[in-house]
Amino acid sequence: MYHSGLSYKKISNILNDEKVLDKTNWRDSTIVGILQNEIYKGDFVHGKKTKKPTYYENVVDPIISKELWEECQVQKKKNSRSYQRTLTYLFLQKLKCPKCGRILGGKATTKKNGNSYFYYYCNDCKLTIKENVIEEYISEFIDNIVEYDSVVNQFFLPMIKQKIENPKEDIEKEIKKQKDKFTRIREAYINEVFTLEEYDIERKKVENTIEDLETKLNESEVCDELKFTPEDILVKRDIDFINSVKYPEKYKEYNKSWKEFTREEKANLIMNYIEDITLKETYNKKCDVEFIKFRESIVNPCNDLYFNGYLDRKDYAIFGNIMGTLRFSEYRSDDEVWQHILRLREFYDVGFYQATYNTETSMFYFNIDEDSQAIVRIFPMENYREIDPDMKMKEYDLGVLYINKDNGTILEDEEAVFKYIPDKTDGILTREIKPTIVKPANAIGLAECTIEDETSEEVVSS
Repeated sequence: MYHSGLSYKKISNILNDEKVLDKTNWRDSTIVGILQNEIYKGDFVHGKKTKKPTYYENVVDPIISKELWEECQVQKKKNSRSYQRTLTYLFLQKLKCPKCGRILGGKATTKKNGNSYFYYYCNDCKLTIKENVIEEYISEFIDNIVEYDSVVNQFFLPMIKQKIENPKEDIEKEIKKQKDKFTRIREAYINEVFTLEEYDIERKKVENTIEDLETKLNESEVCDELKFTPEDILVKRDIDFINSVKYPEKYKEYNKSWKEFTREEKANLIMNYIEDITLKETYNKKCDVEFIKFRESIVNPCNDLYFNGYLDRKDYAIFGNIMGTLRFSEYRSDDEVWQHILRLREFYDVGFYQATYNTETSMFYFNIDEDSQAIVRIFPMENYREIDPDMKMKEYDLGVLYINKDNGTILEDEEAVFKYIPDKTDGILTREIKPTIVKPANAIGLAECTIEDETSEEVVSS
């Protein structure tokens, strides 16, 4: 974390939040002590505080590479604001040697064309793995992480941050202080301490300050009304998906894909979401990815959101002879689903109907015209995890949200669909659009897919 640019304070806050080693008293001084202790790279210094310390190398198994330890010492000596590493390793500190268990070091080669190629290695076992091999492995689910991060960290958190950084009480106290100051200035002018010119200058300063503070107070009061809920996350993700269908070019402007991330952005995302990556030895001193462990502080909230129906996941499906993906979410009550549809309809003409899923054939039928319509999301109409945990029922009723591709937003300002989410409604339809609920006996679309009863770990890693 320090190598990636985090301060001692931020690191100690993370350790306290996650109760690492069951402790909540991590401090800056503890982090500094860990960072400069040679024992973590396997070495020991006897008599460190004496004039003639004795240095012993490789006395214990290291838990970080010597290269990483040395880089952190260099970083500590330089001004952290001006210090920049020439190369960024995406998976540094996330990889262990499958043979000896030590942390892999990072190396890079730069070709004549200027392109750098990164790989990780174990100096003792001579095992290596190319960075692009790991990146290709995580590409199966990294886009889901990017989408989740964009919703939670890039959309909601900035507004929450604004709320925190604009404390209402502090602003009100400062306004009172400035008004008291204005009273004193006026009294000073009346008592002929100030000339009229001096009074006007001081008065304008205070009035401008009060005006700025009152603007901040209004912003703070607006922030007080911002109460984000799990439903907001699902609404935002559905709106984002619809935006990508309706306005694909504009969507790209607002949402970068993993391929468009800088190496620093990729490294930060991996640091925040991935705990470590387990490798396996293959052949000719090469390694491959075996398992990825995500940080518990991310995994647990994601699982809670998913199993309570507030987060979707993607699954593969066959449309005739075309392979694609569908977005699935877990069961939510009829009232919750209807409220969700009403909110989406504040921005888009979203349709709804009911389809039948056959558990024996892993296929379901749906009324959809692939050329003119797109499925937004599919969800169970009943809580089948509880009523049919062994999947003995032959059919499940699924709800399908869809849109017509050829019409845009119902808002006058198209940019608004990228900057905001619809408010909760009072349950009254604002437009004359009724959901189409169909039990399709003669369906015009057919999809085959596998819906498995996954564990929480598999949901996150799939």
